[in-house]
Amino acid sequence: MARGRIVIDVERCKGCELCRDACPKDVIKLADIFNSKGYRPIILLDPEHDCTGCALCAVVCPDGCITVYRDVPSRTREARGHAQAIA
Repeated sequence: MARGRIVIDVERCKGCELCRDACPKDVIKLADIFNSKGYRPIILLDPEHDCTGCALCAVVCPDGCITVYRDVPSRTREARGHAQAIA
């Protein structure tokens, strides 16, 4: 399964929570602190590494504050694991 993470530009985030509503894994929360503009930005709260990097949060962000990184296992790694499982 793919794993991902997001990086939020907290100074640009207005805390609209559209990304939070879009997140299927529910790993986006409002921060307890305020940014320099007086908004409570969102943060990634993902201790179990549930984020898949689906990018739904970034798509709905009206201010483009979210950058998504996704780690997809390579096919050679998957094929090697499958071959070992068969042997």
